[in-house]
Amino acid sequence: MNRPKVYIARKIPYEVEEYIGKFCDYEKWGKNTEIPQDELFNRISDKDGVMLYGIKIDEALLDHAPKLKIVSNISAGYNNFNLEVMKRRNIMGTNTPGILNDTVADLVFGLILCSARKIVQADSYVKNCNWTHEYNLNLLGKDVHHSTLGIIGMGNIGTAVAKRAKLGFDMNVIYYNRNRKPEVEKNLGIQYCEFESLIKTSDFIVLLTPLTKDTYHLIDFKEFAMMKKSAILINASRGQIVNEEALVDALQNQKILGAGLDVYETEPIGTDNPLIKIPNVITLPHIGSGTSSTLYNMVKTAALNLVKGSYGEIPPNLVPELIK
Repeated sequence: MNRPKVYIARKIPYEVEEYIGKFCDYEKWGKNTEIPQDELFNRISDKDGVMLYGIKIDEALLDHAPKLKIVSNISAGYNNFNLEVMKRRNIMGTNTPGILNDTVADLVFGLILCSARKIVQADSYVKNCNWTHEYNLNLLGKDVHHSTLGIIGMGNIGTAVAKRAKLGFDMNVIYYNRNRKPEVEKNLGIQYCEFESLIKTSDFIVLLTPLTKDTYHLIDFKEFAMMKKSAILINASRGQIVNEEALVDALQNQKILGAGLDVYETEPIGTDNPLIKIPNVITLPHIGSGTSSTLYNMVKTAALNLVKGSYGEIPPNLVPELIK
């Protein structure tokens, strides 16, 4: 049997390359920059599989890859997949679920703490040599402990955040999800809450829901108007879940206290994006899963999916919508 041909469209650890090389003939994009579209289209023309991150999988790409059997996404999310097109063309698509749960939950709590206690501003205050014996009231923050945390999207990451909040900070945790999670409610002592009630009563609102047609701009002008003026919004899911124009308005006009962001409507954000000039928002460069061990495990899982699928076998992490 001929060895399948695959393309690695992102720089990955050499050990994972070696693993792929045991089973497949591979070519790779070895730079830290994103691969240009024309280069990718050219490279996958004769490939059975491709491993990538976040690149849109649509008719245009698949027209250039007539032999393609599998797209292996180095991500828990897969909103870059056009599932209908992939299903029609019998293309397998995989993700790397579960690996980043605790890592993202840690970052979410980092955003909560930094936003509430103005840690970034305080660091700049010291480094800019502005610290004097006089106490700076502008650095007064907001308590995290015993406050109300509202989580929208109670999947595995939401559960990990709820556990940290409840057991570590004695927070009152409420959540909204498409389906209730009685087991999580019982184990952690958290409560289900209707969407509007959560928006109105939470001190911290954490977004951890996938991006779908129903969650696009889930948080808009209407929702910001309902929030407490002391509320802090945390988004570590997908940028398009929040209407960024409404968020900027809420921050600039003190409709909410602040925000902590790891994701944006357009990434990377442009130099003209007003968010980078607003002091009461923390802006991170989409690093939710950004630890060396988590990234390695995600890439290794994506490689396992790639190899399995390139041989025409069902990979372990085939996304649910593409399971026959």
